[in-house]
Amino acid sequence: MSRRHPFLLLVLARLRELMREPEVVFWVFVFPLLLALGLGIAFRNKPGNAASVAVVQGPGSLEAQSLLARSPQHDQFKVQVLNEDEAHKGFRLGKFDLVIEAGADGAITYRYDPARPESVLAKAEVNDALQAAAGRKDTVPTTAIISSEPGSRYIDFLIPGLLGMNLMNSGMWGVGFSLVDMRQRKLLKRFVGTPMRRSDFLLAIMSSRMALMIIEVGLLLIFGVLVFRMRVLGSYFTIILMGAIGSVTFGGVGLLTASRAQKIESVSGLINLVMMPMWIFSGVFFSYERFPVMIQPFIKILPLTALNDSLRATILEGASLASQSGRLLVLVLWGGISFLLALRWFRWT
Repeated sequence: MSRRHPFLLLVLARLRELMREPEVVFWVFVFPLLLALGLGIAFRNKPGNAASVAVVQGPGSLEAQSLLARSPQHDQFKVQVLNEDEAHKGFRLGKFDLVIEAGADGAITYRYDPARPESVLAKAEVNDALQAAAGRKDTVPTTAIISSEPGSRYIDFLIPGLLGMNLMNSGMWGVGFSLVDMRQRKLLKRFVGTPMRRSDFLLAIMSSRMALMIIEVGLLLIFGVLVFRMRVLGSYFTIILMGAIGSVTFGGVGLLTASRAQKIESVSGLINLVMMPMWIFSGVFFSYERFPVMIQPFIKILPLTALNDSLRATILEGASLASQSGRLLVLVLWGGISFLLALRWFRWT
């Protein structure tokens, strides 16, 4: 019998098993679309939310409130006049972005938190509004142009990150969880007496994600294009190929995490331990460049970082496959080394 026959039969068997699990359909295909829809609506193109400002009751509070109401930017603020304790408590609990204390002489004191971007922005906007209402004139004429074209929006940044995240989730959970489930149900024990090779079995488990990957990537991309008018500048073939490499990579990592785990609880903890740093650092929902420069080289060698960066470069910038060779090499190394270690350490029982 050809060496390919056991492998192909195992892949087909695994695909049939996956399709009989309704939770697979939801978590692999429906959940990413719902997540993209919810975040896309939350960050759709709309004017910024009005800053919440608390004015402390005092001799100058009415004048400060009047200046804000007369300023050209008055519709950008939600102003409340409160006593000092209520204003400070509300600020501490995040109810207000900024607290203003106005003295009898017209002097203004701002209470803001430099660690909260919305607080820093509120301070700058309120100060400009008060100064303008008090008669300050800008000496340099300026013009503001709003740019919210497809390709520069948050949803355009988000969709490739969701693609990478979903490939990681389905690869690791789909492979690792199912492998330990089969071991726990004593199904793997039955394979020991067959002529099937261990490499055939592990390759089939890992490769079975490929068919699902094409649907995963295609659905999310089509959803982004149709619902949010996202522009795909790169080649669809390149995107699918990157998705395939990413799927195999995380399938290999999933095999490694499940190679010796005996219980569902054990593999769940291991998978979460491996995935959590990538959820945080790999730029799914925001750019990893916000982290300190000294740790960014370590972030860039994470497989999800490499996958997200290559997907974003291809989808948003039209980058070629050759230009992403360094990132693809990171994925291949992670997947190849993980598979070889899993092959060495794997236990049927």
